[in-house]
Amino acid sequence: MAEFHETSPNAPASEKLLNWVDNRFPASKLFKEHMSEYYAPKNFNIFYIFGSLSLLVLVIQIVTGIFLVMHYKPDAALAFASVEYIMRDVPWGWLIRYMHSTGASAFFVVVYLHMFRGLIYGSYRKPRELIWLFGCGIFLALMAEAFMGYLLPWGQMSYWGAQVIVNLFSAIPFIGPDLALLIRGDFVVGDATLNRFFSFHVIAVPLVLLGLVVAHIIALHEVGSNNPDGVEIKATKDAQGRPLDGIPFHPYYTVHDIFAVSIFLMVFTAIVFFAPEMGGYFLEYNNFIPADPFKTPLHIAPVWYFTPFYSMLRAVTNEMMYALIACVLVGAYLAVAKVKMAAVFKGAVAVVALGVVAMMLSIDAKFWGVVAMGGGVVILFFLPWLDNSAVKSIRYRPDWHKYMYAIFVIDFLVLGYLGMLPPSDIGGRVSQLGTLFYFGFFLLMPWWSRIGTPKAVPDRVTFTAH
Repeated sequence: MAEFHETSPNAPASEKLLNWVDNRFPASKLFKEHMSEYYAPKNFNIFYIFGSLSLLVLVIQIVTGIFLVMHYKPDAALAFASVEYIMRDVPWGWLIRYMHSTGASAFFVVVYLHMFRGLIYGSYRKPRELIWLFGCGIFLALMAEAFMGYLLPWGQMSYWGAQVIVNLFSAIPFIGPDLALLIRGDFVVGDATLNRFFSFHVIAVPLVLLGLVVAHIIALHEVGSNNPDGVEIKATKDAQGRPLDGIPFHPYYTVHDIFAVSIFLMVFTAIVFFAPEMGGYFLEYNNFIPADPFKTPLHIAPVWYFTPFYSMLRAVTNEMMYALIACVLVGAYLAVAKVKMAAVFKGAVAVVALGVVAMMLSIDAKFWGVVAMGGGVVILFFLPWLDNSAVKSIRYRPDWHKYMYAIFVIDFLVLGYLGMLPPSDIGGRVSQLGTLFYFGFFLLMPWWSRIGTPKAVPDRVTFTAH
């Protein structure tokens, strides 16, 4: 049984209350471990604010979501009208709804920037692989949450976007039609689909998301934060065991985060009050029209944060399959001819490659488009084992690596832009090249990440007081 600590009879009431709590729950201990005595590298830059901002937006989404659920009706006949009721008749309902819709886009903005920071500074490298895996899990859950939430207003884009995406599952061999039926709950997107998505959106996925966020933070605080130099600050400690290049997260970085939150909230509120639709990118104009199963919109496209992966889906056509087959055969040839391995393994590689080619020829391109769309997210989980560079941070990698990462970012943005546009010949060609580069960036990383001579990594972090 734990010892109880008594306070002085003359201690302030607040100190007595805190002591009473500490004797029953480790409030002060948790605060010290994760805030005031958690030492973070002293050379954090602006890219390290997006983790805290992601947490802030998660809170905004949960709070606004609770208030929206109070008035929303998950019924195909009433859903659209209930959203209009929230917007027009519920006191401050328009503000809550716009905060929630703007928050969805803001969530993806800060999460994409957070992931980009991890990518360029090697925050997925040993010993932080599990942090990255939890983060990718958060990203996957966030995409599921956003897609299900997108259906709930029951506007034209909600209905037809769900129709397109759910029907993609029917392209999966053998189980596809039954899987699509299971997801819809009916033979067409309708009331059953809306109820299922509502249940997942407000209960199931948020619970998974919160669990992954807690696991992400616990894993981070167990091994410590990375930094722009990629230097482990725990390697050099003082006599008390404190990292020489670390500073307590509280108050030093809490002040930084509060400043970042202030700037973020100013931008966020400006969008909410003055441009909540953001020109049709955050809230599409077709979604202000009630869902009509008998009238298809001229152009169906997902919200901007899904469009890079939607471009990958559309890029995989019958002719694109021949390019992909060529990639598989070239990869198998290089593995057999250039990599040192036993003859039995070379034979296995050749057999697997031929099997994959046979599948690619026999299964419809639509299925491989779905594979490409899902693979664009799943491949991120393998990043810790794909990067073979001798150094973590982009600062000390060969200069041409920076151009590779810059091209990757441009490629991702171009894919996102093309995913918003109606299909076209030239757009299709560019998205096919962009898709090949996206996957080539990761799949060839074990080779290209080793090429070139890295710069010398300092023993201590580089830091200039400001």
